Amino acid sequence: MNATMESAQYLTFRLGDEEFAINVTQVREVLELTQITKVPTAPDYMRGVVNVRGSAIPVVDLRRKFGLPPVTDTVNSRIIVLELELDGEMTTLGGIADSVHDVVEFEEASVNPPPSIAMRWRTEFIRGMGKRDTGFVIILDIAAVFSSNELALIGAHSS
Repeated sequence: MNATMESAQYLTFRLGDEEFAINVTQVREVLELTQITKVPTAPDYMRGVVNVRGSAIPVVDLRRKFGLPPVTDTVNSRIIVLELELDGEMTTLGGIADSVHDVVEFEEASVNPPPSIAMRWRTEFIRGMGKRDTGFVIILDIAAVFSSNELALIGAHSS
């Protein structure tokens, strides 16, 4: 057995009053909110596409994806550009967060499983709960959040 503690770094961001985290290995970059081109017939959580260095990247409103009421974008709103492996294929997409904070490190042993009851979030989206001074951070399984079926639906999968 490995005697060293495994740890990982996570980018933290807020949606409403909840703090979430995504493994930094899945984050390509964080962008200020720019012009988003709407895509006709896309699901309501799909805001459209943005141009990132010549590539059209689909952008999802993370608030709507998690069933939160939409809010007006602010100067703190950011697009988190993610690179995810879905069905063996690398997919790039953006998620709009109310604000992006910092990179934190959690030792894997200190990450608690999500509670099985009284969770407002779908537990299949959650890898665990990381403890911080200010409370808990919800660590997302971001690949589960963006299932390949949905990405195919919004045309994010390149053929």
